[in-house]
Amino acid sequence: MFTNGRQITYAEALNEALHEEMAANENIIILGEDIGQYGGVFNVTKDLINKFGKERIIDTPISEAGFTGAGIGAAMTGLKPIVEFMWIDFTFVALDQILNQAAKMTYMSGGQTKVPIVFRTQGGGGRGNGAQHSQSLETIFAHVPGLKVVVPSNPYDAKGLLKTAIRDNCPIMFIENKLLYNMKGEVPEEEYTIPFGQANIVIEGSDVTVVSLSRTVHECKKVVDSLKERGISAELIDLRTLVPMDSQTVIDSVKKTNRLVIVHEAVESFGWGAELSSIVQEQAFDYLDAPVKRVGSLSVPIPYNMALEKEVLPTEARIVEAIEEVLYTKVGTQ
Repeated sequence: MFTNGRQITYAEALNEALHEEMAANENIIILGEDIGQYGGVFNVTKDLINKFGKERIIDTPISEAGFTGAGIGAAMTGLKPIVEFMWIDFTFVALDQILNQAAKMTYMSGGQTKVPIVFRTQGGGGRGNGAQHSQSLETIFAHVPGLKVVVPSNPYDAKGLLKTAIRDNCPIMFIENKLLYNMKGEVPEEEYTIPFGQANIVIEGSDVTVVSLSRTVHECKKVVDSLKERGISAELIDLRTLVPMDSQTVIDSVKKTNRLVIVHEAVESFGWGAELSSIVQEQAFDYLDAPVKRVGSLSVPIPYNMALEKEVLPTEARIVEAIEEVLYTKVGTQ
């Protein structure tokens, strides 16, 4: 990682990536609602229309199925579209286009047709936006073969992973988090990309492995830092991408710590944490000194009331409790 001390926000890092890639590749276009003069609901597409014009920054009607289909068609015929969904919840309006068309077209054409498209969106709760604007749906897209799924947790990763996504030749779900847009972090001015399928060991430790991604990485970091005062050494891993998933880094860590806690904002039941838990159970069972623990959102629609919402999402207390359970519980004990 470069270190030049320059601090910019998560939104600014994404905006820089878009500026740089569009300047380098005239085939890149962006489609979505309010992405032009308005600059996007979170300012990620700010000023792009002034530089690249209305032919490449295309404000669309409120019709996700329509502009998603247009983007897929453009990708199949030589352009590099970036389709922005204002909220990840709205991707449901275009699931047929994403899951049945974009994800499957290369396979169904025997490799003759490529769909080099990036679906940019944001998810997560924490703002009191209600059940239809606060979901974490990354597992749905990770479940369907043909899509890559990218979920950056900080400005440095956001820029590097977005540039990699834009240069990729596959359909990609690039999922941001609404509470990270104003987060500042060090981002170099020099050119860089981050490869998919390469997890980041945020903090090294020896007593327990904690795996997360997106905003919950920061919640986990608070817990890991606080546990140091109690003499507990936790290793924190940020997966960065779900597809491809760097399970090997997690397995190597579990072989060292012998314990695993997985934390995600998505609903705990049927979440990606269950898949990772299964992988570790299958490939590193003999190294586990305690059952794998998962911490996710409660299995209810996200409440509008922020006090209730806070209790539904993973809390520091629940993360601490899970870590304590694996530290003090042995496999086979009653």
